[in-house]
Amino acid sequence: MEVFIRNLPDQTTEKELTNFLREPLAKLKIDSYHCRKLRGRGLATLTILDAKKGQVFLQIYGDQRLLTGLTYSRQRLYCNASRNPPDQLLLRNLAKQESDRVHAPKPKPKKSSSDAPLQRKFDIQSLACGSWDYEKAHLVFVSYVKENYAGTLSFGKRSLILNISKGVMYGVGYKLSMPYFTIRSITTVNFPDSSITISLSEAPRMYETPGDDLVKMLKLLDLKGRSNPTKQRRVTSIGGLGREHVSKCLVYRIVLKKPGDIDQIARLKSAREIPRSFPWPTDVLLPNTSLTEDISQLQSILSTDPNKFGLNFQLVRLSSNAYLPPRKVIGLVHEALEICERSGIAIATDAVQRLSSQIPYPGPDTKPEDFGLQGLIGLMRRSEAQSKRERKYWIKYQKQNDHLVLVHRATVTPTGIYLYGPDFESGNRILRKYSEFSDFFLRVSFLDEDGEPIRFDRTASNEAVFHRFKDILKKSVNIAGRAYQFLGFSHSALRAQTCWFMAPFVYESKLHLAPMVIAKLGDFSAQRCPARCAARIGQAFTETFSAVPIPSSAVEEINDVERCGRVFSDGVGTFSFQVLRKISEQYGLKLPKKPTLYQIRYAGAKGMISLDSRLKGEVLRLRRSMIKFEGSDATEIEICGSASRPLPMYLNRQLIKILEDLGVPNFVFQSLQDKAVEQLRLSIQSNSNAADFLEQKAVTEAAQLPWLLRKLDMLGLPFQKDKFLCDTIELAVLTQLRELKHRSRIYVENAVTVYGIMDETGYLEEGEVYCSVQRSTNRIEVIEGTIVVTRSPALHPGDVQIAQAVNVPASSPLKELYNCVIFSQKGGRDLPSKLSGGDLDGDLYNIIYDRGLMLKFRSEPADYPRVEPINIGRPVERDDMAEFFIQFMENDQLGRIATIHQIIADQSPNGTLDEKCLTLANMHSTAVDFSKTGVPVDMSQLPKYSPCRPDFMATGPTVDILEGVHFKDLPDDEGDGQRKESEMGDETFQFSYYESEKVLGQLYRAIKEKEFFQELQNESKRAHSADPGKSIMDAIWEYVQRRTAGFQWRHYIQEAIDIRETYEKNLIDHMYNYSTHPSFHLTELEVFAGNVIGKAGAQNKRQRENSMDMREKFNRDLYFIRDYIRYGSSEELHDPLERSIACLSLAVEQERRKWPKVGWLKSFGWVAAAVCLKEVESELG
Repeated sequence: MEVFIRNLPDQTTEKELTNFLREPLAKLKIDSYHCRKLRGRGLATLTILDAKKGQVFLQIYGDQRLLTGLTYSRQRLYCNASRNPPDQLLLRNLAKQESDRVHAPKPKPKKSSSDAPLQRKFDIQSLACGSWDYEKAHLVFVSYVKENYAGTLSFGKRSLILNISKGVMYGVGYKLSMPYFTIRSITTVNFPDSSITISLSEAPRMYETPGDDLVKMLKLLDLKGRSNPTKQRRVTSIGGLGREHVSKCLVYRIVLKKPGDIDQIARLKSAREIPRSFPWPTDVLLPNTSLTEDISQLQSILSTDPNKFGLNFQLVRLSSNAYLPPRKVIGLVHEALEICERSGIAIATDAVQRLSSQIPYPGPDTKPEDFGLQGLIGLMRRSEAQSKRERKYWIKYQKQNDHLVLVHRATVTPTGIYLYGPDFESGNRILRKYSEFSDFFLRVSFLDEDGEPIRFDRTASNEAVFHRFKDILKKSVNIAGRAYQFLGFSHSALRAQTCWFMAPFVYESKLHLAPMVIAKLGDFSAQRCPARCAARIGQAFTETFSAVPIPSSAVEEINDVERCGRVFSDGVGTFSFQVLRKISEQYGLKLPKKPTLYQIRYAGAKGMISLDSRLKGEVLRLRRSMIKFEGSDATEIEICGSASRPLPMYLNRQLIKILEDLGVPNFVFQSLQDKAVEQLRLSIQSNSNAADFLEQKAVTEAAQLPWLLRKLDMLGLPFQKDKFLCDTIELAVLTQLRELKHRSRIYVENAVTVYGIMDETGYLEEGEVYCSVQRSTNRIEVIEGTIVVTRSPALHPGDVQIAQAVNVPASSPLKELYNCVIFSQKGGRDLPSKLSGGDLDGDLYNIIYDRGLMLKFRSEPADYPRVEPINIGRPVERDDMAEFFIQFMENDQLGRIATIHQIIADQSPNGTLDEKCLTLANMHSTAVDFSKTGVPVDMSQLPKYSPCRPDFMATGPTVDILEGVHFKDLPDDEGDGQRKESEMGDETFQFSYYESEKVLGQLYRAIKEKEFFQELQNESKRAHSADPGKSIMDAIWEYVQRRTAGFQWRHYIQEAIDIRETYEKNLIDHMYNYSTHPSFHLTELEVFAGNVIGKAGAQNKRQRENSMDMREKFNRDLYFIRDYIRYGSSEELHDPLERSIACLSLAVEQERRKWPKVGWLKSFGWVAAAVCLKEVESELG
């Protein structure tokens, strides 16, 4: 039932009211309730799940009870039954909370005999920021800045919070938030003062908040209409704590006001969510020079020789990424120059780059000599020797991958600029044109401290953060004497909040600045919309795999196919057999059947081109819709992608909801999910099942693990006997399981995902498509019959349509095309435009021919009016595009709209056909086009909706993979869908959930991931315990020794060690490059299995993109290592078996190297085992 409460002070917060009502409700044993305060008004509602208990509450505290009524802040509260029915979604949420409480495991009894509550909040008197170092073999805290702040230190549920102020009446206060997962260590000292020292792995988030006096004054004045007097502002520095301190000094020393509080902090070890503290005597050292002076001196030293930029970049990186204090880096400069003098710039650069992953974390667990200057120099010299041994192999690697470019990167956060690379990446038009000057280009990302985009926050303004970003975009990023200025960005990079900067350089006797580089790309003088101009220029920044020269005489411009005011050929052209041969020779795909469709960039054109066998000679036909700008002198077809194979098709939540609303029965989805879950269950039961699973998901293929598992099966060696193999397969299974549960990403066997193009022959009638796909046997299969066709993202029910798939005559030119869907050029409206506004310039389409997924009803497609791009009335300048880059970050609402659409679609009986959902689909379309039109979506149109969310949107249990794969047992989240602040000041978004009755809720609850995974691991343990014998690696080694008796291989041991060092060095690079912060690293398991794990549910978008990029680069490294083992440094195959035996022997006979920070790595032995066993099979049968 719902209780209506009146006569509250207007400024009462929901939290304050909830805390006040907790005691009277507890006396009545009312546990399931929810308070909702009307902001700025003295009214509230209290929803109680149990109506009978609600009546008892009114009997005791209702309006008629003058003696037993409730009084709050000296005001009598009036409570009576609401005239409105209670929110049914809220009741379902309360019912879910009650059910969760009943079924939750009983808490373990406390070990401490004391029942006294833990103190979590402590008064402080000063705050210092600095770093660890050693003085005469003793650990010392180097204090770069100290402020005498009054305030509190609070241990919240998920974060440590510092609330500080200068004590100015009605002034502002500050808050520093340090999430527990970023805390490396907490040490305490009792003498000469009571202090706590916190070591972090990333900079804290900082906020400016109204001071307590101001908040109290506003409440006393009881200002009507003031909705939120406690609004906070995200800031990039606090008083004396400048950005250089916050980003480079990750150690905070806090002096407590009361000496006895240290003992209270020690008692917090019983709170499982709080990192443990331990006493460690530490002196405080005041440096002779300030941090700002040290940074300035280091920059000055490294700016003197521009010819050593690569080396200087790595030295600056040591300081900017907080690996070392700048003063210590200055001490390493001389040794770096010495290495450069005796071994060359490339070796010196590599030696310093390796140092970043070898420097131990200073602190109580580190030996003083390891962090001292001589210890660091020793590490550099060992890296120098290793780099010299590997140099010849890296020269070979670069020759094999000449289409790749070394790219330097930077990440700008609210407090710092962190440097990465250089790493090999696919090139683009600009990097190919200025290939000798690639280090004058810098890829810059603008992200939060945790490596994620700056998120929308309804309780805090990000204005100061975006102002900092804008300042850098309009000025420069300065590194070792070079000033990198904003250049441009591609469309995909814009959504990733990444762009390109460049530093001036001299090319063909001319000084090239950013405007000149842009001017040489083409004529953009007619552009009046910054977003569109940026998109056009961005074509040159698109990553392309190859560039095939085509003379301009071979290029023809042809008209588009237009009808009824619509373009049926939007973004698609054709080419001849002769051009296909050129592309096939250059593109280098090792496939028996070469692709006949490509996604390209050519001069000012972009889109798809397909083979037209009727064209004679060397011909490339581009349609007007493909040509986005004129004036380009580029004459190469740049390949972005090809139709080399059909992609698998997966359902997702948006599509499942639409299909449900269009009549697809629930059991169809459940059946598909059950099949997928059963495949995961079977994958762990045998070597062959595991191999099939890894192949299907394209996991560890470059490491040849599927082949190795089948070979082990032939040798009678179950993979369950080895922990690393088990962990690898379990991680792959867990990733897929979480994709199923938390994204409803369900594989559909009778469906494909392919590029779309237009029927150039005019054979297909309206509503018909031709779709042929290449199967694994290279057999071409033509799909025929009624199909469902759609594309992502699909929010409008009309984004899913029915079409007829037909065959074409054997003589048709369309028979040359496969792994694509060909749409008709006839009718009143082209089919692609009906599918989420699709076109043919590279969009992917889902073709579903599964009979169970056929629609029972049809919905008319959306037809949104065209949004006119912003027109600034003059030619677009570089600053205009930089301004738009920031505007896009501030106003990109795609994710928020899609989330609200999902909530309303679940709550409404009409699902996606609800008017609110149709409004959101329209808004989503506008938000999609924002990147090209510059027109942000009008969020005032956002429909009202309940803050309760369906249960399938909840996060999952936290996963830990440091020591294998297991779930962490952490406190459950509770909340009401608002950003909640605990009494400790620990703020987190906490949503309330109800059990969804729709199909997505049923699918979500059908998977019990903890129970499933526990059962899976128990199965592995049973298989291992059945045959505990010798290890798999020992058994492989015995088999290889027996088969290769008499082969001489020990002279290859040193080369094998070099190969392993090269492999592990690359592995470690990936562990750091794809982590969220330079101080973190991924696990070996994540890199080897090719998945950055989503710690609480499925991967987010950035983790998925990082996983794909990491997998591609690590696979490239693995192919190189395999060739390295077989060929050595020569181009000819020489002693591959002997060298592979030597590599395998390292995993058995040699002690593994323990890498600083990372520890022992295990995967090389399995890479070597696969290569060695293949060579044994190849040479000996």
